[in-house]
Amino acid sequence: MGCRSSKFTGCCSTVAEDNGPTQQVETPAFEAEQDDKSEVIDLPAFREFSLEQLSVATCGFSEENIISEHGEKAPNIVYKGKLDDQELIAVKRFNISAWPDGRQFMEEAKAVGQLRSYKLANLLGGCSEGEERLLVAEFMPNDTLAKHLFHWDSHEMKWSMRLRVAYYVAQALDFCTSKGRALYHDLHSYRIVFDAEGNPRLSCFGLMKNSRDGKSYSTNLAFTPPEYLRTGRVTPESVIYSFGTLLLDLFSGKHIPPSHALDLIRSRKIQMLVDSGLEGQFTNDDDTEFVRLASRCLQYEPRERPSPKSLVTALIPIQRETEISSRELMGFPCGGDAMALSPLGEAFLTMDLTAIHEMLEELGYKDDEGTVTEATLSSKKRGDLAFRHKDFEAAIKCYTQFINVGTVDSATVFARRSFSYLISDMPQQALNDAVQAQVVSPVWHIASYLQAVALFALGRENEAHVALKEGYILEEKRRPIP
Repeated sequence: MGCRSSKFTGCCSTVAEDNGPTQQVETPAFEAEQDDKSEVIDLPAFREFSLEQLSVATCGFSEENIISEHGEKAPNIVYKGKLDDQELIAVKRFNISAWPDGRQFMEEAKAVGQLRSYKLANLLGGCSEGEERLLVAEFMPNDTLAKHLFHWDSHEMKWSMRLRVAYYVAQALDFCTSKGRALYHDLHSYRIVFDAEGNPRLSCFGLMKNSRDGKSYSTNLAFTPPEYLRTGRVTPESVIYSFGTLLLDLFSGKHIPPSHALDLIRSRKIQMLVDSGLEGQFTNDDDTEFVRLASRCLQYEPRERPSPKSLVTALIPIQRETEISSRELMGFPCGGDAMALSPLGEAFLTMDLTAIHEMLEELGYKDDEGTVTEATLSSKKRGDLAFRHKDFEAAIKCYTQFINVGTVDSATVFARRSFSYLISDMPQQALNDAVQAQVVSPVWHIASYLQAVALFALGRENEAHVALKEGYILEEKRRPIP
């Protein structure tokens, strides 16, 4: 769970921490929480979505929701979406010319959807209606490797984190190969995304070929495997070649054509390849082994390239700072992206229910609009009294009566009932009410923060961190300009 406390603190209930089995000394710390989980990951089975569901989730495929893998409006665009149960998703929209046969598209998607690994941004479902071909995957809230490696503006990626990225991606390729999915199409830095804990994951979208004619690479020929240029077909060895170009990206901090990089390596001018921002972060042995591995991946003859399993084996010994979490190495503070949370935000992040209760009590109804009729005033007052005295069962009953028979929707009543549900170990009901509070008051930061707490309680951490970020943004907008 990273930096977030796994306990509810104070108030009426406490959830005890589960420290899990004793760790083996030889297991790297950054692997400890993920060891042997690849085949037991807790995700629902692949499902078929309707076009209407995905249109609603993405606000009609709004441009504002575009998070394209290539950072631009490419032919195959990726959108951020939110389902009815508030689960965040990534939706990839294919061009009809890529998959004219909808049945074939869904069969391929279902095959990819059988894979489940903590090293993948897993495929959750798909949709084939009319001319629409859509894939639905887990949403990863912390952007792509390309952004952090090439377009960073505050925190350059450390060498130890770059080594970890290479290791995790190699593990993902090895896992896919072991499951009979050795072909990964157009592997590049936009296909690697970071989850809420800062761990790199390989996008499942690359496991689907881009079109029926087998085209698998972008138009930039300088980075395309030589055998693909000859035959137009992708092979497992072609994937390894692309992995080699990825290693060069990590080493240089730039997208350098492999031919140029290999010329520098052969001329023993490795220092001309090294990202200047990495000075002093690694030894000569580090860079020698890393460059040697990249060179092996970029061999002209496919049969001379290593296998995914041998890549994993080669990368293990050169891992650094394995006791430090990915979140710390990436420079993410507790709570997700680069946020300086207020005391209020920190209370929601750490699930300090005593502090949240006090805040909701002090808040009153100043955020609500409209007036409450005398017919429902009594139930609201009784609910407020019960809430003040921490009789949350009674508060739920009174607030429910107010909501059911009242003529005015109150964001604060929904927020207080949401908290009461949370205390009563009913996190799904708490989430529903927090969403309703935001429906009534769309720019109210408390509603987003309450969603984050409920999502944390439901174990949906990726979405919780996104809700926390949304609350932070809304709270910042409310602050008076000094």
